[in-house]
Amino acid sequence: MKSMPGQEQSALICSVIDSEKVLWRDVRQAPFMLHGFYHPQSEPYFHRMPEETAATVSTEVLQLQRQSTGGRVRFSTDSPYIAIRAKYRFVERDTRGMPLVATAGFDLYEDGPFGNLFIRGSNICIDDNDCYEQLLRLMRSGLRTYTINFPILSEIQTLEIGLAPQAKLEAPRPYRAFLPVVFYGSSITHGKAASRPGLIYEAEISRMLNIDYINLGFSGFALAEQAMARYIGSLPMSVFVCDYDHNSPSSKYLNETHWPMYETFRAAQPDTPYIMITRPNYYTAEDASGEVMARRDVVMRSYLRAREAGDKNVYFIDCTAFFADEQLYSCTQDPVHPSEIGFMHMAKVIGTVLRRILEERSADGMVE
Repeated sequence: MKSMPGQEQSALICSVIDSEKVLWRDVRQAPFMLHGFYHPQSEPYFHRMPEETAATVSTEVLQLQRQSTGGRVRFSTDSPYIAIRAKYRFVERDTRGMPLVATAGFDLYEDGPFGNLFIRGSNICIDDNDCYEQLLRLMRSGLRTYTINFPILSEIQTLEIGLAPQAKLEAPRPYRAFLPVVFYGSSITHGKAASRPGLIYEAEISRMLNIDYINLGFSGFALAEQAMARYIGSLPMSVFVCDYDHNSPSSKYLNETHWPMYETFRAAQPDTPYIMITRPNYYTAEDASGEVMARRDVVMRSYLRAREAGDKNVYFIDCTAFFADEQLYSCTQDPVHPSEIGFMHMAKVIGTVLRRILEERSADGMVE
């Protein structure tokens, strides 16, 4: 790759798919805007939290935070096509029921006056050096804002965007003037079972509300460790969404960690809205032992305890609210992980609560 952090961006005009000429630019350089990553302009690869902090949580979190889920690059251009050139640190080829475009690919959205338009996902063809290149033709002309979502499970070393040599490149249409929403949770938060990166529920919410977010989903290893609670409490954010029920080994473990995580976060951020969520698959789970309801009760007790202590900025989203309509049995890929329909239901329910919180804070003059 021609561009690395701290180096001049590449001005090399190359020939790519269909022999179009493109001017390659490193996404770490302005006017590109990167979201969802830890210090992306200075780190040697794209990842989601400090390595030294992740290592104090667990070796599994250290590895998982290197996966680029929730990462985005945004920009505006009038180019008739957009090319992508990526260098991977690690390519997740074990699909686990997910297509390669989800585990290792990118997808492209256009910001429009009536919402976001999905343009195309990448046709993954990764070479022996773990490099990938593709050109995506655009259907409409004119200066528009685009979002490229990074892969859910792979690790990205560098990403370059190629545009027509004479095309404009400008800053994107900005998100609403709130700090990011931070999501912490299990493989569901991480985005497992989505068929492409833009369909994880946080990305859906981001497009619905035009807000920034950080995905701290750690598949199988969101265990509410105090080191993680302290790190999350140190982050600038508008709202915190806590959704790690599924990774708790038992309702007993959840009971032992749920309130302490809240307390640690509240000590750092006394007024930040805190949303407590229970697992979404209440009706579809195999639950002969009654664990789903027991876990729901744990989260409800934390919520009620916080409210009784005078916390007016804590919210509860009930697991029974997610997958409860006529599409119930289409909401999961398996008894646990949401399908696209399931992620859409989650985005609507969580997004409705977030909309209310952010509208109230905006009305109170608390926009950051």
